[in-house]
Amino acid sequence: MTDTPLQVQVGSLPQNPGVYQYYDADGKILYVGKAKNLKKRVASYFTKTHDSGKTRVLVKKIQSIKHIVVPTESDALLLENNLIKKYQPRYNVLLKDDKSYPWICIKKERFPRVFSTRRLIKDGSEYFGPYTNVKTVRTLLELINGLYPMRTCNYDLSYDKVNEGKYKVCLEYHIKNCKGPCEGLQTEESYRKQVEAIRQIIKGDFKKALGGFKEQMMELAAALQFEEAQAMKEKIDTLENYQARSTIVNPKIDNVDVFSILSDSTHAYINFLQLSHGAIIRSHTMEIKKKLDESDAELLQMAVIEIRQRFASHCKEVYVPFALVLPAGIKVTVPKLGDKKKILELSQRNASFFRLDKFKQMKITDPERHTTRLMDQMKSDLRLSQQPRHIECFDNSNIQGTHPVAACVVFKDGKPKKAEYRHFNIKTVEGPDDFASMEEVVHRRYRRLMQEGEPLPQLIVIDGGKGQLSSAVKSLDLLGLRGKIAIIGIAKRLEEIYFPGDSVPLYLDKRSETLKTIQQLRNEAHRFGITFHRNKRSKSALGSSLEKIEGVGPKTVNQLLRKFKSVKRIKEATKEELAACIGAHKAALLHKALHE
Repeated sequence: MTDTPLQVQVGSLPQNPGVYQYYDADGKILYVGKAKNLKKRVASYFTKTHDSGKTRVLVKKIQSIKHIVVPTESDALLLENNLIKKYQPRYNVLLKDDKSYPWICIKKERFPRVFSTRRLIKDGSEYFGPYTNVKTVRTLLELINGLYPMRTCNYDLSYDKVNEGKYKVCLEYHIKNCKGPCEGLQTEESYRKQVEAIRQIIKGDFKKALGGFKEQMMELAAALQFEEAQAMKEKIDTLENYQARSTIVNPKIDNVDVFSILSDSTHAYINFLQLSHGAIIRSHTMEIKKKLDESDAELLQMAVIEIRQRFASHCKEVYVPFALVLPAGIKVTVPKLGDKKKILELSQRNASFFRLDKFKQMKITDPERHTTRLMDQMKSDLRLSQQPRHIECFDNSNIQGTHPVAACVVFKDGKPKKAEYRHFNIKTVEGPDDFASMEEVVHRRYRRLMQEGEPLPQLIVIDGGKGQLSSAVKSLDLLGLRGKIAIIGIAKRLEEIYFPGDSVPLYLDKRSETLKTIQQLRNEAHRFGITFHRNKRSKSALGSSLEKIEGVGPKTVNQLLRKFKSVKRIKEATKEELAACIGAHKAALLHKALHE
């Protein structure tokens, strides 16, 4: 049998590190990938059965393959990243961000200005950033301006122009925000020392600046210049206060990038923190839409490279939650305990908060995506074979064994469908037997749905522990539905989730959306059942009070309650209205008894 052109291409691939590119019949690029071994990686696409439907579609579209061999796997990582950005293939995760973030610029000038900008001009100036939060930039510049009197004018302060007396000091000089370099009142050496101190503060290193201020304070105090010494003391306090707010972990943790990832079935959220001298100098969270069911390791690997390029990070070490292959020269650390572990956990919390904010927005802006994500989350958490788009929950209600009833509430796509709620009067059980009552109502509910050809739920929730769950499972067995419908029980005390035949409960995170949805179902079933039970008891009590009237029996009471709904309305009714319901003779007796 002759090999196809595609099989020939796969067979001829080298077993070296490199990047492969898939093309469709029109020559359009579909996907770019990296590999430690090109031949093995590409062959796996055509020999494996893929779980992801998108991957199967991709493989069907591939008509030709191109590849580039590189010296190392690290080189393949960088090349893959660049090719994805260049070609933007349909099946690749595209890590892009259209925002223009602010930078702090130290301008290349004789007396450098320090200011924020969103434009990078290659004129030899220094740029620090970018900062993802404008407030951070403003706070930092306010701190710098409060500590050091810097010029804000854009004059050309060359030797010749200053010596010629071309400029005059402005208001900034008179209010002591500038030392007047435009008139030669501040030396270039003095100004340069200020800029060097500012450079260190922007990098997160406060040690040198604090040392300089303390030294000046002592000199001023020794010279009996107490007002100037007090002003220096206030600067020290300002800087120490800022340092205390910025220092999160051990100051020895220096020049480190921290990355964490949180993902669900469709999206991933990657947080980036940059540390310098124990202070967080940058934080950014990126949302990524999955294309081919990529693993967390694949997504994080791509994000680390892209984020470091975007924010021009040259840190030699990164902290990540699991081992990754990164370009040569970067030390990869997976923290296990201590301060390093704490800072990784902080990054993970940032990713989690970002994700929760997105979910809140999504409920309003994209309800369908929110529902799909919630259903996927429940499917994963409860180990289901399909999304629980249709859920039903049962609860029994009785007080000291009287008037036993049950309630069934229905949720579709995570929302209550009140028109489909059902009440049940317990018919076959004598006394307060919750287990037997649950068995009865579950059997009645699904026998009827099957008889009427109505759709069955994907998930049943039983309000109760192992006993109630076992009783419900018996009914599913009798109806031949065991294994066709997933069923769980929720015990109230510790919110334990029980599965049939498993004595060890599942404990979901208290903040989990899955647990919150199950609790909502359980509470709604309880409310609905209690309301029905209360009404039934109330009608029973009303009926008893009416039956005490001579000539009025249970049958008559039922007729009256069906017609007038309450004793109050019966009392307000005229003789004629009562007679139309129960006849003139009984109406006269009843009207007389109620109005005496």
